[in-house]
Amino acid sequence: MRLGSTPAGKGLAVANYSDVFTIKRLWLILASALIVMFATLLYFGREIYQLAPPIPEAVVSESGRTVFSRQEIQHGQNVWQSMGGMQQGSIWGHGGYLAPDWSADWLHREAVALLDIISRGEQDTGFDELGPREAQWMRAELRLEMRENTYDPASGVLTISERRAEAIAAVGAHFRRLFMAEGEEALRLREEYALPIHTSISAQNAHALNAFFFWTSWAATTQRPDRDYTYTSNWPHEPLVGNTPSAPVFIWSIVSIFLLLAGIGALGWFYAREFDLWRKHLEPEAGFATRDFFDAVTLTPSMKATAKYFWVVTALFFAQVLLGIITAHYAIEGQG
Repeated sequence: MRLGSTPAGKGLAVANYSDVFTIKRLWLILASALIVMFATLLYFGREIYQLAPPIPEAVVSESGRTVFSRQEIQHGQNVWQSMGGMQQGSIWGHGGYLAPDWSADWLHREAVALLDIISRGEQDTGFDELGPREAQWMRAELRLEMRENTYDPASGVLTISERRAEAIAAVGAHFRRLFMAEGEEALRLREEYALPIHTSISAQNAHALNAFFFWTSWAATTQRPDRDYTYTSNWPHEPLVGNTPSAPVFIWSIVSIFLLLAGIGALGWFYAREFDLWRKHLEPEAGFATRDFFDAVTLTPSMKATAKYFWVVTALFFAQVLLGIITAHYAIEGQG
């Protein structure tokens, strides 16, 4: 508010847009917003970096056999990236929609395989043949084994049970056939996943890719030290191993929605309150023009010459749209 004369000649006059949002104040608002936003990004970026799941030096079974090495895990990430990376499926939910989330796919397949191995070892029968009581017992044992953090920070070694190593081998065989394009089932899945025909890989690269997928799945299902949630906060969803949203996930999701709606509502209310006053202050002192000044403009030769530029730009936009259509087609029809 500022003191002044109202249209009636007395009282308080409400500040107009130029008084409320001066150039200096607008710069201060912009600078403050940038500082707050980038400080938030830097803080949480540092937290993500510091709390990232560890990459083990070796994944070793209880008998001492090395299942995967750190070099194989990192090489597997490069193999996945060279095949198209996030254009072909996703990791931890980051990527395209054309193929599965490989972390979730590996996690589910490993859980199912390990569940059956546990059942056959302790009940001498397959999991599907168990009664309700025995099935719940096997599921509880599965969750305990897969969620237990057996990574040793001192040595960098991740130790797994022999039966989990057996489950990993079974799942690895599936992915090896899939990415090496071996067998009818693999070819059918490749078509459903829209994997390009000529992207089969060598056995060595397939093993490294399995190492990378296993590590992403391990981080998604193994609890953080002294926490009751995984390295990825129980993502992806997998009830078999207890990967369900935690209470803080629900709370902060609801809070963020309310804050978003409150912010939008506050801006809408402020704009609606000030709209009529600001509109009057933005009217030209001499009134609005009664005719379009472009009517009196004479086109010069240089102005006419720019028509060629706009025709070329229009053609380039049209070509860009066509290339986008072709790219989308061959992304969806990967076997085309």
